[in-house]
Amino acid sequence: MLEFVLPLLFGFLALYLIRVRFSRTRRDQEPPLVNGWIPFLGKALEFRKNAHGFLAAHKEKHGDVFTVLIAGKYMTFIMNPLLYPYVIKHGKQLDFHEFSDQVAPVTFGYPPVRSGKFPGMDEHIQRSFRLLQGDNLDNLTECMMGNLMLVFHKDYLDGESEWRTESMYQFCNSVMFEATFLTMYGKPAHTNRHSGMVTLRQDFVKFDNMFPLLIARIPISLLGGTKTIRDKLINYFHPQRMSTWSNTSGFIKERAALFEQYDCMGDVDKAAHHFAILWASVGNTVPATFWAMYYLLTHPEALAVVREEIHCVLKVSGLEADHKRDVTFTREQLDSLLYLESSINESLRLSSASMNIRVAQEDFSLRLEGERSIGVRKGDIISLYPQSMHMDPEIYENPEMYKFDRYVEDGKEKTDFYKDGQKLKYYRMPFGSGSTKCPGRYFAVNEIKQFLSLLLLHFDMEVVEGQEPCSLDSSRAGLGILLPATDVQIHYRPRQAREEKE
Repeated sequence: MLEFVLPLLFGFLALYLIRVRFSRTRRDQEPPLVNGWIPFLGKALEFRKNAHGFLAAHKEKHGDVFTVLIAGKYMTFIMNPLLYPYVIKHGKQLDFHEFSDQVAPVTFGYPPVRSGKFPGMDEHIQRSFRLLQGDNLDNLTECMMGNLMLVFHKDYLDGESEWRTESMYQFCNSVMFEATFLTMYGKPAHTNRHSGMVTLRQDFVKFDNMFPLLIARIPISLLGGTKTIRDKLINYFHPQRMSTWSNTSGFIKERAALFEQYDCMGDVDKAAHHFAILWASVGNTVPATFWAMYYLLTHPEALAVVREEIHCVLKVSGLEADHKRDVTFTREQLDSLLYLESSINESLRLSSASMNIRVAQEDFSLRLEGERSIGVRKGDIISLYPQSMHMDPEIYENPEMYKFDRYVEDGKEKTDFYKDGQKLKYYRMPFGSGSTKCPGRYFAVNEIKQFLSLLLLHFDMEVVEGQEPCSLDSSRAGLGILLPATDVQIHYRPRQAREEKE
């Protein structure tokens, strides 16, 4: 018995000595510190299992600001949304780009942009994002509408008019992946659809399943065939292949032209940048579309109100909602769909678990409200975790409940939400904050609006009875929109089938 007990005791002693040797201690003015018992990992496993519950428990114990060791990084969490503005405005001492510059190149396989090798490239890349916003959305909206209808017709509307069964996530992924791809990158010569799109989407899903591990900086060589899959995905965007595509978006054209200005950038590196944009375009948009669709289909009152709103918007424009012909929504019409937008925002509130992070560039004292300040060390990560705000019952009544009109008040968008009697500047944050806000957020919301509008006009659809309510998969906490823990089976058919039979 002793021969088994002694190694175990020595193991625990070694673990304790390592922890004592390498764990840091709290300094004056620093927030409460949680090291955990496992060296380097700290509290990573507990955080990954249930981030929201983990942070709520530590907020109860330590207050609204505390520091936790997670996978080798000391992360200071700001849990009170009234304090968010004090963090977001610190652009000089708290920087997001240090983290992204370290993680993105390793994840997507291209060399760091902010290096002496590519002078000025980062500034040009940042400027290119303007092509996803403002008036530039008009062309993208028109193009996306046409591509959605193309995929709907070819794969789901033309042919049989009987009820069919499909997995909801698979349905959303199939439509949104290809329509977004066509809108961003264009179409191949002499045809409307790219060959190998199903294989491309399947490979993308395999890569995306490994994404949390890549972001955690697990070497890709340790992740089985992930590097082979990534190389295959990158190769799809080889400049020679892309040069044959037509109707490419202005955004992608400008980036491609920018890359051509740098002789030291190889074709594979250029392709890797384009692949990264594909992930940015669909990695969160597809699950966001799923949740928006799921909540509407499982809440009949919401579905009826949103469908009627779509019909009314078309009537105001002198158009009839005809399921037998294609309908085009302008950006202005999409903007006027108040209840549809509220329902999407509500599903984002319930499903988003992004983490807004900044890296401290130096040791300094972070001033918060009044005379309050906290000590911050260089290299530490300051983190805002909006899911905790989204689920705060003081801000949102019955926060676990889906309320499609939560963001509507007196016929316009509701923007007044309060904490401790004070109006919040930040109350819904699925797309980040400050200068690091997702630059494609307007395009993403427009895409989801278009998808749902066409869905409700052209399909009868219902969730198959007898299934358990769909829950969130928390394994991607901190990375954006959470995926469903299980898929959901739906019945669907072209909407004309019911009316013709009647």
